[in-house]
Amino acid sequence: MRYVTESANHSMQRDHNMFSKKNIILLLASATLLSTQAHAAKVYQVATDAAYAPFESVNEKKEIVGFDMDVIKAVASKAGIEVKLHNTPWEGIFATLSSGDRDLVASAVTITPERKQSMDFSDPYFEAKQLIAVSKKSSITNFTALKDKKVGVQTGTTGDEIVQKLLGKTNPNIKRFESTPLAIKELQNGGVDAVVADNGVVINFIANNKSSSLKIIDDATFAKEYYGFAVKKGNKELIEKLNKGIAAIKADGTYDKIHKKYFGN
Repeated sequence: MRYVTESANHSMQRDHNMFSKKNIILLLASATLLSTQAHAAKVYQVATDAAYAPFESVNEKKEIVGFDMDVIKAVASKAGIEVKLHNTPWEGIFATLSSGDRDLVASAVTITPERKQSMDFSDPYFEAKQLIAVSKKSSITNFTALKDKKVGVQTGTTGDEIVQKLLGKTNPNIKRFESTPLAIKELQNGGVDAVVADNGVVINFIANNKSSSLKIIDDATFAKEYYGFAVKKGNKELIEKLNKGIAAIKADGTYDKIHKKYFGN
């Protein structure tokens, strides 16, 4: 009887040890999986209207490139986060924040009191202002001279907003386009008398289209504007990360290098 009992005990002990080892292996595997998931970097989805060179556009390789893209990538690197870019039409771009489809908008977005009511902004990363593009033969010399003219703007931009204030919100002389380059092409074709848009875009277009026969009017009444990255209202965590990154690239010279690449100074 003693032999049988010892054998049974030995078998039970062996099974217990195997069970314990299996449990330990499973627990370690689970812990590793949870740890990997916990440390996996969140990829922030970025909306940008890639029809606004030099800030954002699509190159021949179908890549989204531009000043804003270089800046947001550098900011993300300094902040320790990952970003993925999505080409998104300007109309409806901010709705992607409230719906949760996108985490932030990096698309030459001017920080305005109106926009602050429905979204939050990072610290400014670019100083801009509006410019007027007209034909070299035009007699227009300032903003107020546009009162009885046909003016092209990109829908929903700052240019659209200030032209509305001058001409009236429902004035049929305001011609709206999906992008500033389309508005400028309409100016070249004689469909509008002038285009009001952000300085960087207007300067870039004319610089790259030497035969455009256009000139720029810099009206002193145009106020300085500042671009920021827009996020869903209340997303303080992401704002803090973006601001950390913006401060870092400005401090170590990265921002200056990017600015010089696109604007020469």
